[in-house]
Amino acid sequence: MRQAGRYLPEYMAVRSRVTFIELCKSPALSAEVTLSAQQVLGVDAAILFADLLPILEPMGLDLEYAKGEGPVIHNPVVTSADVDRVHELEDVSPLHFVFETVKLVRRDLPADIPLIGFAGSPFTLASYVIEGGGSKNYLATKRLMYTDRGAWTTLMQRLSASVTRYLLAQVDAGCQAVQLFDSWAGCLSPHDYREYVLPHTKAVIDGLGGRVPVINFLTGNPALLGLCREAGGDVIGLDWRIELSEGWKAVGYDKGVQGNLDPVTLLADLPTLRQRTRDVLAQAAGRNGHIFNLGHGVMPEVPPDQVKALVQMVHEFGAR
Repeated sequence: MRQAGRYLPEYMAVRSRVTFIELCKSPALSAEVTLSAQQVLGVDAAILFADLLPILEPMGLDLEYAKGEGPVIHNPVVTSADVDRVHELEDVSPLHFVFETVKLVRRDLPADIPLIGFAGSPFTLASYVIEGGGSKNYLATKRLMYTDRGAWTTLMQRLSASVTRYLLAQVDAGCQAVQLFDSWAGCLSPHDYREYVLPHTKAVIDGLGGRVPVINFLTGNPALLGLCREAGGDVIGLDWRIELSEGWKAVGYDKGVQGNLDPVTLLADLPTLRQRTRDVLAQAAGRNGHIFNLGHGVMPEVPPDQVKALVQMVHEFGAR
């Protein structure tokens, strides 16, 4: 995750010429950073370079990537009535740049390297729509969720239908698996996840109709893993806040799992990184269905050589 990012000089060379959103909306440049990351790191799959939020623009949200602040939505949903301003994305053509990127990457990617697409989950997108950006406590999101069930359900249904169409279009363009990111759902209790979120995440995954494998990744709260399984997916992503062996037991051995090395481990010395990598693989116990990954994305401070070393270690231990 975050295969192409600020830690890679190849990425920064491209990024220095354009703004972030210009990079996201340029198929040629997005394809370049997708392909270069896979090649430089030697990983077993390429992850599409894109962002979670541009899907919100054609839905009626005024999105800006403010320097030093991250994404900002200038017309957030403040009241229940504001939900009417958020339109279901019935036509995905405004996101053509994403699908063009997929086609370019698939054209130039080796045949034995799969391409993974992705989207934000309905809850994570809803949180951005309501908070207007990042949040520490999701106060506005939970207030709407608790106080107007009808408005909340309408918003989530529009988002889930839009995300489903978006992911299907990625598959049509050439992605061979997709990942659904619920980056912010860890703020919820199990009751609230089941009540307000699970049906909408499930609607997205069911709507994909099993066309490609789906990775369902929810971060920040291991207590939600059983519910994450209920929501669906062929593979359940595990962050680093739970031992992989316990996480896999929680979701069931009939599901694959992805994870779950703490990303900060990449800042450790090589002997420590080697041991921690070995520990994660040992917890997988040789079962089929484990995708080794970080428990979240690569951070900007990580030296690229550490990521390359990690990939080599996983290949070495896997060969054994």
